[in-house]
Amino acid sequence: MSSANSGEGSPSSSWVANFFGFDEHDTDLRTEIIAGVTTFLTMSYIVVVNPAIMAGIPNEKPGVIIDGYSYAEVTQMLAVVTILSAAVAIFIMAFYANRPFAQAPGLGLNAFFAFTVVGALGIPWETALAAVFTEGIIFILLTAVGAREYIIQLFPEPVKFAVGTGIGLFLAIIGLEEMKVVVDDPATLVTLGPVASDPVAILSVLGLFLTILLYAQGIRGSIMLGIIVTTAVGWAVTIAGITEPGVLAAGMGNLPSAQYDITPLAGAFITGFQNVEAFSFALVVFTFFFVDFFDTAGTLVGVSQVAGFLDEKGDLPDIEKPLMADAVGTTVGGMIGTSTVTTYIESATGVEEGGRTGMTALVVGILFLLSLIIVPLAAAIPLYASHIALVVVALIMLTNVVDIQWDDLSHAIPAGLTILIMPLTFSIAYGIAAGIVSYPIVKLGEGKLDETRLGHWVLAAAFVLYFYVRTSGVLQAVA
Repeated sequence: MSSANSGEGSPSSSWVANFFGFDEHDTDLRTEIIAGVTTFLTMSYIVVVNPAIMAGIPNEKPGVIIDGYSYAEVTQMLAVVTILSAAVAIFIMAFYANRPFAQAPGLGLNAFFAFTVVGALGIPWETALAAVFTEGIIFILLTAVGAREYIIQLFPEPVKFAVGTGIGLFLAIIGLEEMKVVVDDPATLVTLGPVASDPVAILSVLGLFLTILLYAQGIRGSIMLGIIVTTAVGWAVTIAGITEPGVLAAGMGNLPSAQYDITPLAGAFITGFQNVEAFSFALVVFTFFFVDFFDTAGTLVGVSQVAGFLDEKGDLPDIEKPLMADAVGTTVGGMIGTSTVTTYIESATGVEEGGRTGMTALVVGILFLLSLIIVPLAAAIPLYASHIALVVVALIMLTNVVDIQWDDLSHAIPAGLTILIMPLTFSIAYGIAAGIVSYPIVKLGEGKLDETRLGHWVLAAAFVLYFYVRTSGVLQAVA
């Protein structure tokens, strides 16, 4: 079908066709709209999942806790900033980069934000937002000067390939714990939960397999649909009196009114720069940047391959433009109150539907803004239901392990350590650090010192110093 024909007879559609270059990309307005709707449906779960991960519960779950506001109210605030940060990045992608890619706060880094930075490291959430903002500014500057190639060469290849799998395991543990499928055990650290007796575990398992079934059938929006159905069943069971109120449907009959005021979140990053501990802050910024940059670059290349955007060298022409959309989205996200924004692999679903231009992204951005009307519902989604998404996404991310050269020790050992350390220490940062430290050491042991760069050794030494300072008690002694 010729895109030129689709634009005839309508000045507005002709303008859109010319602006986005429908003829050049052999597409049309109808195809782009369908592609945008498809992409949105596949990634819409982030509207409820990101707030569920980011919001904290006093003495129960680390994350964003705001004095004077309930968990439900904070969840709604985070839903608003999730939507706004995604929309900003997507609109830049649409009008500046003219690519069919969509962005939103990324799974993995939001868990790192809440569970590692705020929880394990004890860093205030305001300071965590300052780190996100700082990472975004660094991303913008490096993208503006075209430093992508240098950055890519600086980091060991096996670590880059292993990060996705490590994050997948990290997300899986978080999700399975909240679903009561995995519980703590004094003898073995973790063990199987009461999946045959705990209502939360039973419903979570059923919801998980329902979601997997829908996903395997290729149903668009399967993850979001699985979350909604699981939530609805939990409420229905509670109303029927089968379970006690608050077990499967917390807050039933006491949901707060719509909370669109994000003032307590917006600008909080500024206060986060006060009393910053340099070592920890630098590591947090580094981790946000590392995962954001390589996840975004990898996703862009992967989706571009499906779309036929890559040149004869396998590179995406003008990749700095979509990278800039991510960088600005991350910076804005840090300013208004959410974690790092990244390009979603779900963009591939829209590309498979024929989306080839920024019009696809524009449709996704508009749908995100329209989803502001469902913000009050974000507080109605229980944690066990929202965390089903983490397990499903984790299973998908585990496929990245095939890209690792397991027959090469200098790849297998750093990659293996990266993958193992992330979930076992509950930290994406520690996993990356373990891989970076081990890479030049293994190369040295193999007699391949010439295959390392000065940057590899500098990064390794920096992380060794960090681990020493972090675990030796030096900081406590100084304090």
